[in-house]
Amino acid sequence: MLAPRHRSAVIVSIVVIAAICLAIGVVSSRSGGSSASSEAAPANASASDETVASDPVDTLPIIGRPVDSSAVPGSDSSLPEAAAEDVVGADPAATEECTITELSLGGGSSGPDVVCLQEALREAGLYSGNISGVYDNATAASVEKLQTERDLFVDGKVGRETALSLGIWPDEQSMIVRTPPPPPGAVDIYGYPLSSVSTSGPDTPPLPINSGSGRRVVYDRMGQRVWAIDENDVVIRSWLVSGSKYDNETPGTHVVYSRSDVSTAWNGKAFLPQMIRWLKTDIGNIGFHAIPIRRSDNQPYQTEAELGQRLSGGCQRQANADADFLWDFAQVGTKVVVI
Repeated sequence: MLAPRHRSAVIVSIVVIAAICLAIGVVSSRSGGSSASSEAAPANASASDETVASDPVDTLPIIGRPVDSSAVPGSDSSLPEAAAEDVVGADPAATEECTITELSLGGGSSGPDVVCLQEALREAGLYSGNISGVYDNATAASVEKLQTERDLFVDGKVGRETALSLGIWPDEQSMIVRTPPPPPGAVDIYGYPLSSVSTSGPDTPPLPINSGSGRRVVYDRMGQRVWAIDENDVVIRSWLVSGSKYDNETPGTHVVYSRSDVSTAWNGKAFLPQMIRWLKTDIGNIGFHAIPIRRSDNQPYQTEAELGQRLSGGCQRQANADADFLWDFAQVGTKVVVI
């Protein structure tokens, strides 16, 4: 039996050991709760909100802030509160590039396209006025300055070449609808042979809106496509052309006013077979014709596969089969609607 003094010492020792065990249990409980909390996703989180990977090595640092590599990812002290933000992607405050939808801008134009133009001019250091969306005198003066400095045709208006120079012209090839080449011997509903870039029937791309009515030829400059429509508004056929690189194909309703079996290019370097004229300009006539032939070697200026691209100085180049058809269809007086 222990003496009273020894019994007291044992009791004290037992109390101390119990206190130590209790403290360890409390610390363990708190540590386990913190870990579970850090692994659970917030109730409003989505997949795109995740910034900490399951593997601590893949944790992304926050730009501009040092990260303590000794910290434990997921714990309250591992990363600053800003770590919850998405660190991937473009700066939302950065100016986005724009493109225009109208093919020509000038006096009287207004709206988002002019805003796009004014922003591009300002970016180029050529415009310091308000971004008003109105094509005013200051905007026209800035356009003329750009055209002068970059050796473009100076008229104070924005067409394809000026817009391309500013980087605001839309991606042309995205506007081109290419139909599958027809099988050998295929013809349109009038019985004319189809070229590799023409089509007839239900596969024909739909007519653009506001393209007139009645017997006519419709030319969509952006899509580099032509439709021939009869007096009952039935599409006979449609095909790709190579139109003008410049802003000289005036939109609106025109009529065929003259035709030539073979014409000569304004510079005298090419023959233009089956020329069908629908527009007079200060420097010559514009019309539909077959692919030009070089006078020097009697070779075509381009291939049929290249139709659908803007390659001419003003006229609309066609595959031979399409030129043959239009030669019969578009007599003098035929309506030509240009969009």
